[in-house]
Amino acid sequence: MRILIYSYNYHPEPIGIAPLMSELAEGLVKQGHEVRVVTGMPNYPQRRIYEEYRGKLYVTEERNGVTIQRSYIFVRGPEPGVLDRILLDGSFIFTSLFQAINGWRPDVIFATEPPLLVCVPVALYAWVNRCPFVLNIQDIVSEAAVRVNLLKKGGPLVAIAEMLEKFAYWRADQLSVIATGFIEALERQGVSSKKITYIPNWVDTNFIRPLPKGNNYFRKKYQLEDKFVVLYSGNIALTQGLETVIQAAAQLKDIPEIVFVIVGETKALGHLEEFCQTWNASNVRLLPFEPREKLPEMLSAADLGLVVQKSHVTVFNLPSKIPVLLASGCAIVASVPDTGTAKEAVQKSGGGVVVAPEDAEALAEEIKHLYHHPEQVKSLGEQGRKYAEECFSFEEALKLYEALFSQVVPAEKVSLFKPMIKQNSDLH
Repeated sequence: MRILIYSYNYHPEPIGIAPLMSELAEGLVKQGHEVRVVTGMPNYPQRRIYEEYRGKLYVTEERNGVTIQRSYIFVRGPEPGVLDRILLDGSFIFTSLFQAINGWRPDVIFATEPPLLVCVPVALYAWVNRCPFVLNIQDIVSEAAVRVNLLKKGGPLVAIAEMLEKFAYWRADQLSVIATGFIEALERQGVSSKKITYIPNWVDTNFIRPLPKGNNYFRKKYQLEDKFVVLYSGNIALTQGLETVIQAAAQLKDIPEIVFVIVGETKALGHLEEFCQTWNASNVRLLPFEPREKLPEMLSAADLGLVVQKSHVTVFNLPSKIPVLLASGCAIVASVPDTGTAKEAVQKSGGGVVVAPEDAEALAEEIKHLYHHPEQVKSLGEQGRKYAEECFSFEEALKLYEALFSQVVPAEKVSLFKPMIKQNSDLH
């Protein structure tokens, strides 16, 4: 098939949806499909366009067999307000449409949401070309914006967001969701269950894997060889609550072997530095992101991996770091809402423990307990790795997406690409 992926984020952005879409596009190429990606100029997580892409309206590249068509986006700093987000999404709508039409006609379009407004150019392009499109829902924007206090419930912007969501769900031929909690939420909005397919976000278990702590690059680099490392790595945003982590660290500073490591974007770490000083949390290290190729070693340097959410976070959203931590063989301590998908995933995996969100004392007590019970830490890590291989493998997700695309593409197209898949698989 000829598959067009419409994703606001893509390689070389190191976290979030970008690595997932990069792996999916390249995986589809290896299966014999032709893939092009319409995306914005890379800017995440700093929310500043990367230096080599600044001042450019359009850029077309090729990487690992994938044609990448980038377009200008309006980005204004690391902490965008509502208007900034609207301008950002709006700019992508108009500039990306040119790149979409500047290439071969696809057999199917695969688009990721958020950003919510991406459904507008995708729906228009799909209608003009009379081709089906599959919408991948990573979050329900109208609910998430209210829960993080970005928008007020019942306000006009929420009403507009809900209207756009209904349009997107109606126009898409199929919806793929990353967590089972989305299914009930979509059905409440009138979406038929027949239109929804559950495909969790995956992790490349060949790349992210347990590595020995001895001679570990990350531990050596930051003098952590003899420490019990508690790691948080990823986005530092409204939904996290890393103040709780710093308060918990302050309660454990009398145990010098325990060190908390928070890895994130440099400017965001500056805000956390103030909390460290306020709570006198001298056992917290604030470190910048590592290159993606060093990610397996960074994860394997940790004894515990943290998943942290505030109590009001969207309950059906699954943090992408959970599959990654499980695949690395790192035991998880999750400070997440009691009824959320995150709690369910951690408990079901057997790879971690859960404490109440925004409860620094409970978090500190659990970390202290695990520090004194290394055999439990080892058991949690082993069980988590096993679960990741069984439930979050990229190979399984790729098969599910191919099946979903074949479901919406006309039969004559399916008959053309099936032999290509078989021939390609024979080569392996």
